[in-house]
Order: sequence, then structure tokens, then C-alpha cells
Amino acid sequence: MLYSTRRRRVEFLDFMDRVTASFPNHQLHVILDNLSTHTRNEEWLAAHPNVKIHFTPTSASWLNQIEVWFSILQGQSLSGASFKSLKQLKQHIDAYVKAYNDRAEPFVWTKKKVRQRPFKDQRITRL
Repeated sequence: MLYSTRRRRVEFLDFMDRVTASFPNHQLHVILDNLSTHTRNEEWLAAHPNVKIHFTPTSASWLNQIEVWFSILQGQSLSGASFKSLKQLKQHIDAYVKAYNDRAEPFVWTKKKVRQRPFKDQRITRL
């Protein structure tokens, strides 16, 4: 089962146990955000020396590709929608994901140029 109704450390470590069992004798590099369930798992990591955890910087959700995906899902499918049950929500999301995957193209990751404003009463020195 891929879905879990809870997001506790026990569910996270159960998921990680399933991942490591699927790739025995492989070095695994796992990129995670700083959700509290992802941190303070030293005992589990000591028992799984083939797993290396890498954390995205805090306040950098744009680096986390699942956050980008959730933004797309929200903007194109969930915004303004209403569901009477969790089952109906899951069916809606599954249908959206299938339709999205059927027309998917490589994702072009861009970031708009950021203009920095000077602090009040400070001048910008131009080179």
C-alpha cells in the first residue's frame, strides 16, 4: 500500500524499509525535506549503512520537485474542487495523474530573474 493516513516517523521508516528491501546490495541516496519525521533517525541509519540521507535547504521549497508537482496538481486540478469523501478525492487525483502522464513532456525547470531592492536609505553601487 502506497498511501498512509498518517505521517509519523513509524510510517516513514516502514516506507524506507520497503525501499531498502526493493534494492538490496545497492547504495541509496535519498533526498528529503526537513519534515520532522525525516530527521533524528540515526538508529535506523546505523542499521542501514547503504543509505545516505541528503536534506534540501530549509526555505527552499522550489528545490523540492514534489513541491513543484503539488503546485501543478493544486493549480490545474484541485483549486476550487470539492469532494464528498477521501475515496472521491483519490479517484480524482488518480485520474488527473493518468491524464497528466499521458501528455507529459520533459519538465523545463526555470527560475525568474530576481531583482534585489536596496534597503531603505541605501544606494546601490554599480560597477
